Amino acid sequence: MPGCLREVSGTVPSGPPLSLSTGFTMDLSRETFQNWVQSYGEAWEGRDAKAASALFSYDALYYWTPFDEPKRGREGIAAAWQEATSRQRNVTFSYEVLAVTGGTRIARWHTSLERSATARRVELDGILAAEFDSDSACCRRFREWWHSTEER
Repeated sequence: MPGCLREVSGTVPSGPPLSLSTGFTMDLSRETFQNWVQSYGEAWEGRDAKAASALFSYDALYYWTPFDEPKRGREGIAAAWQEATSRQRNVTFSYEVLAVTGGTRIARWHTSLERSATARRVELDGILAAEFDSDSACCRRFREWWHSTEER
């Protein structure tokens, strides 16, 4: 996928958005969000940081965990993805869209991967919440909460 999804359907909501932040967000259809999450998963399976970062707006905030500072913009997202996925192989990704409400889209995801250094299989399971630009299907704010079978 060359950039953010363009096959956007739906309308811009009137009134204040129901989202994780304040501001104007897109009323992205369930189908378009499903396509976005599918593309996100394909980027992860392909360990393709460029494809992953292309799903986000140029000024996006990507909260990898609720306690860390966000990755900022496409460059910051691409750098974080490149560093993380360089230590992974044989990645599989699945997801289920849970909610399309107000300005926020929510999905549950599951990933299975091997650590390159040890060939140890790791399972991750999480929830993501995404908000999108008002004029495109580029994610502008992304938050996720996840757990791993990996020892800490």
